[in-house]
Amino acid sequence: QASRLVELPYASSDDDDGDMDLPMAQQDPAAWCPVPPKPSTFSQCVRYLAFLWNLLFLLLGLLALAVGVWGLLAKGSLRGDGLAPLGSDPMLLFVLAGLGASAVSLAGCLGALRSNPCLLRFFLGAVLAFAGLEVLGGLLLLAARQRLRDALRDALLLCLLRYQEEPDLRFLVDEVQRSLRCCGLGSYRDWETNPYFNCSAPGVQACSVPASCCLDPWQNGTVTNAQCGFGVLRLGDMAASTVVHLGGCVAQLGAWLRGQAGGIAAGAAVLVLVEAAGMLMALKILRDIAPVGAR
Repeated sequence: QASRLVELPYASSDDDDGDMDLPMAQQDPAAWCPVPPKPSTFSQCVRYLAFLWNLLFLLLGLLALAVGVWGLLAKGSLRGDGLAPLGSDPMLLFVLAGLGASAVSLAGCLGALRSNPCLLRFFLGAVLAFAGLEVLGGLLLLAARQRLRDALRDALLLCLLRYQEEPDLRFLVDEVQRSLRCCGLGSYRDWETNPYFNCSAPGVQACSVPASCCLDPWQNGTVTNAQCGFGVLRLGDMAASTVVHLGGCVAQLGAWLRGQAGGIAAGAAVLVLVEAAGMLMALKILRDIAPVGAR
């Protein structure tokens, strides 16, 4: 018992040491529990604006993704054994663009809302990568214009050949021919390369052209006359000129693109400004949260 009584002062001295440490912690609380500075009103506005900004593009990306998936399902490309044409399916571009835009915009939304530096850095890197690809694509357009014309002609020729097989290609070709008032690539005779419109074809569409080539493809102004181009390839140019457009779409498309050069440049500038605005807001949020991480 006496030995235990002797040990009591030593135990009480430990408690005293602990009590002596408390005022030191109270004198410098930031050394134990750093308190982040309160963001300014401008910083909070930038944060919520960045969230809404990325939310808008997230919705647009989801819309593009939904359109692409709907198009693939409507054609049966995602059902059964119809996976072969996915590599050349235009609807796949909507799916890929929607996935990319949704992923990047979601990272921007969560990064701005939670002030997460990892998500914000991923967002900045993705936007920079997209901007680099856009600049590279623009330079390639300027450097290889002749090759791109040949590639465009080959793509249009493929559309003519697969006109009856791909519903989206058929819609695209019909819209181009109807809007530009043209027929075929160089002339309406190019439709002879199509196996269904060729004069040696066994079907009823032999020696014909699509209804979108006709001068007046409408019947009574409301219903499309699908047979207005039947037998046109058997006629001479003079007789065919009273039924269909004789000129090809390559020259018309080139003239249309030259006329829309100003609008295309303005659209590219707006896209660059949109990306720059998103990057500046992300950089502002990163700059606001960087001192907290340093502590």
